[in-house]
Formats: sequence, structure tokens, C-alpha cells
Amino acid sequence: MVREQLKGKNIVITGASGGIGAEIAKLCAASGASLVLLARSIDKLQQLQSELQQKHQVKVDVFQLDVSDTEKVQAVFEQIFEKVDQIDILVNNAGFGVFREAHEATMDEIKGMFDVNVVGLMACTSMVLPKMRARRFGHIINIASQAGKIATPKSSVYSATKHAVLGYTNSLRMELADYNVMVTSVNPGPIATNFFNIADEKGTYVKNVQRFILQPEYVARKIVDSMLTKTREINLPRWMNMGSAVYVLFPRLFERIGKKVLNRK
Repeated sequence: MVREQLKGKNIVITGASGGIGAEIAKLCAASGASLVLLARSIDKLQQLQSELQQKHQVKVDVFQLDVSDTEKVQAVFEQIFEKVDQIDILVNNAGFGVFREAHEATMDEIKGMFDVNVVGLMACTSMVLPKMRARRFGHIINIASQAGKIATPKSSVYSATKHAVLGYTNSLRMELADYNVMVTSVNPGPIATNFFNIADEKGTYVKNVQRFILQPEYVARKIVDSMLTKTREINLPRWMNMGSAVYVLFPRLFERIGKKVLNRK
């Protein structure tokens, strides 16, 4: 799949060392985009960098970055702007979750999820906003979750972070509407990535939802297809998003009937 409108565009992807971040990078490189890949694991980034440069002959820069370190976010983006004049697309993909009941979650886990999933995402976005607004061009893609629409048992903190991401994204979209800067939220259900190595230590959730799990390549294709288009939301799978619509209309009934289904972690 080649998207001609991405050729020569500068695309920054956080959390790019694996999962959908790496798959997005592969598809963008195949379309001739210049990439800046960010993640905590510099070894994995360098391996992906070498693969993409050899296969597609595109420019790929990599930086080690933990997005929860806001001072490092600023420093890294300053280095990025020394290498590229502008960032055309920012994909805020970095994130993690821990599935525990609220009374079991430690403060370190709570702060960690908010620092990465929310504050880190906002910090990266803040670094590209001034230039995108000034150019009146750009696209910000925030990876949220269906958990941001329907909270489920044992994901109280994770769901809270994704609710925050959706609120921020929706507000940002309206703020940037007159500047021709597009803003898209991506709300996937469970994806077959290393996310669950941390989130689901016992493997219970993965086992129970195995038939519903999305493949990262599929999710990445949907995201890349949306780049530089006025796509408001990407909801995957579509039937799961129908559940969120029912939840908004009939929350009490949904929680009562859906309790057993939702409590699979």
C-alpha cells in the first residue's frame, strides 16, 4: 500500500519500537515519507531504522525518549527541528496500561500511566503545535482506546487516561479547525502486541478475548490511510464502537447487562 500524499512528508511516531508504532513506520516508509522514530528502546529503534533505510531508501532518524520525561521531550524535539524544518504528521502512540482493580493500583502505577498516556502525549503535541498553526498545515493522530469510551472493571486508571486523551483530542480538533490542522483519535479494541505483557500479567484477559484481538498491521493500515485526511475518529472494530453508542444512551442498562462480558480481565 503506497500513499502518494505521504511522499517526502516528515512524520514523527512515538512508541515506535514495536507494535502498531513500528507497523505505521513501515507503511509510511513504503510511501516515501521521512521518519523520526521515538521510543525508550534505542536498540529496537536502530534495528528498525536500518531495515527501513535499506528497504525503502528513506531518511529515518531515531531518538531515545521516555515521553513521561517532559524536559527530555522538549530537548529531543529541539534536536528534531535541527534536522527537519517542519513536522507534517505527529502520531502519539506511546502508552501502557496495568489491569488492576482501583484499590490494588499503586500510586507509582497510577502516576506512570498518566505521565505516559496523558502528560507525555500533551507534551509531544505542544512541541509541534506552534509550527503547525503558523504553517496552517499538519495532522496530529492520538492513539486512544475503546477503553476511553467504555470503562471496564480492572481498567479504572487506564480508562481514565484514555478518557483524558479523548477529551484533549476533541478540544484540540476544535481549536485547530480554522488553522487547517487535522486531529484524529484512534480508538482500537485489544491489539495483539506486547502491551499485554504488562497490562495482563496472568494472561486471563488475552485468553478471554482472543477471537476479538486486532492485528497490529490491520490497525496500522487504517491509521496510515487516514493521514492528511479530515478523519475525526477511527474506531476498531466497528461493532465495538456500537457498544459505546449504546452505553451513552443507556448506561445503567449497559452496565447491568454487560457486566459479565466486560469483567473478563
